[in-house]
Amino acid sequence: MDLHGKVAVVTGSGRGLGLGYARALAAAGAAVVVNDVDQDAVDAAVATVTREGGKAAGVVAAVGDSAAAQQVVDAAVREFGRLDVLVTNAGILRDRVLWKMTDDDFDAVVRVHLRGTFTCARAAATRMREQGTGGRLVLISSPAGQRGNFGQTNYAAAKAGIVAMARTWAMELARAEITVNAVVPVAATEMTKTIPAFAPVIEEAERTGDPLPGWLRRDEGLGTVEDVASLITFLASDASKGVTGQAIGIGGDRLALWAHPKEKAVAFADGGWSADVIAEQWTDGVGAEPETYGIPAPKAPGA
Repeated sequence: MDLHGKVAVVTGSGRGLGLGYARALAAAGAAVVVNDVDQDAVDAAVATVTREGGKAAGVVAAVGDSAAAQQVVDAAVREFGRLDVLVTNAGILRDRVLWKMTDDDFDAVVRVHLRGTFTCARAAATRMREQGTGGRLVLISSPAGQRGNFGQTNYAAAKAGIVAMARTWAMELARAEITVNAVVPVAATEMTKTIPAFAPVIEEAERTGDPLPGWLRRDEGLGTVEDVASLITFLASDASKGVTGQAIGIGGDRLALWAHPKEKAVAFADGGWSADVIAEQWTDGVGAEPETYGIPAPKAPGA
């Protein structure tokens, strides 16, 4: 995949998945703006990309407000002359069950994930429309946003909202030839290790030094950062010009297209539904096959 001549911003790219995205984009030829709240992480990431033969600049800023969003966009234009790709990866966790989650826990996560995606995408889209040559917005979501996850009210809500914004912006930016897609990644990272369903398996692989087992890569779609980064490179490229408004999952050996929400079962009652009639018909009617929820725990073969 050839990204020479393109300029990308990757928020939250000082380490983990974000750094993996920045390295992959740079390896394909894009100039990359690395962003993180940690100066040391930014400096190390820029040095890594440069050492690997890529072009990179760094911006230390806490994603969330409009000033930080404009700062990363301005850095791309100042350092490399334009902006073609935005990857909104920055994120934090403040996991707690509902009755223990504070206002600050909720607001902090929503500010970085949801508001940070909005402000950065708005600044990037404004610049891309001014350039008049199209562009790519790649918004990072999560399986938690698609299915919910225990203890992650704030994170799951923000990640679900990001997918909704991708669908909305795909419509709004179509005439400007700016594609917008949400990526639903699953990879072994420090953040993933906080998810109870995956933590034991990742920790065991780290303890032994063995690669993640094949059943986990295929059946659960959990792999390395590098496994995920290939989708980011594709979505940043001209090859993806016809792909927009989608939620695309990747991890390990699995690449998947997530379904948009739709009515699963429908019933009709002339004149409308009373509560008593709903109760009477629910189990054998539209509620006969209720949807599952939550991220299933990994199941090893034979378990």
